[in-house]
Amino acid sequence: MILRNSLLLIMLATALISCKENSKLPPQEEVLLNSHLVSYDSPLLNSTDATIGIIDFRSQEAYDKGHLPGAINLYRNDFQDTTLPYKGMRINKSLMAEQLGKVGITEKATLVVYDDKGSSDASRLWWLLHLYNFEQVYLLDGGIGHWEKMGGTISRNKPKINPTIFRFTDQPDKPVLITKENLLRLIKSDASRAILVDARSKEEYEGRYLKAGAKKAGRIPKSINIDWAEAVDYGNTYTFKPLAELEKIYGRIAASREDTIIVYCHTGVRSSHTTFVLTQLLDYKNVLNYDGSWVEWSYNDDLPFETESITIVKN
Repeated sequence: MILRNSLLLIMLATALISCKENSKLPPQEEVLLNSHLVSYDSPLLNSTDATIGIIDFRSQEAYDKGHLPGAINLYRNDFQDTTLPYKGMRINKSLMAEQLGKVGITEKATLVVYDDKGSSDASRLWWLLHLYNFEQVYLLDGGIGHWEKMGGTISRNKPKINPTIFRFTDQPDKPVLITKENLLRLIKSDASRAILVDARSKEEYEGRYLKAGAKKAGRIPKSINIDWAEAVDYGNTYTFKPLAELEKIYGRIAASREDTIIVYCHTGVRSSHTTFVLTQLLDYKNVLNYDGSWVEWSYNDDLPFETESITIVKN
């Protein structure tokens, strides 16, 4: 394992050097490469190592139209609890292990995950794996769109799936999750210094837009709104913005690197993206993702909420 990790570090270092030396890559598109983010030219994407897996984290329909060579298809629906009256909540560790094993992934794998939305969906899978102590997972910066723009090959061939057994470690889940009960205690406490970030759009935050799945519009009290999409070159390359810009964007929360920051959105997807930015790119140490997010909160009529508008549009 030590040798394998060393080889992986060498591969990532090579990718970083390649990014810096690639004259075709404009400065604004330089990849923010760290331990969980890779560029379109990463060696991981062209490796013959059978333990390296590429996951297309989009709908089956999108995957069928074309994907990275060798990529398998998984999506959010594969990892959500269907026993609840609302959608989006994560499945438990054992069910997740079962889903990963079905598509031939083992705990020895190194995974690269991508989508076509600026890594919001891919971040959801990263966060779930991170929660359950699986760390060999990387996001493809810019996703499939940037990959294709930079000359990457698109395939419709589907790799053969050999179901196997995936085993998470016996370690307790990482402390990167907060429940609605604990969140309620924090927002009711005058002594709490925790900072609550709403990663949804301004319209959702203000209660002017009711996204499907929620029971009512509005926001959790004491929350600050920073739309997750501010962190990416949205509508263009869909890559993460340079570190200096990210520092400025999230500097609005006025938090130290040690402060407790809680992030939520609609169903824990966009908040996973913001969690990735804060922890992996900006090095904030204590970030908690509220998995239930606004959907779960809105279904509990006894929980406090705020809204600035009575004009609601359903989708």
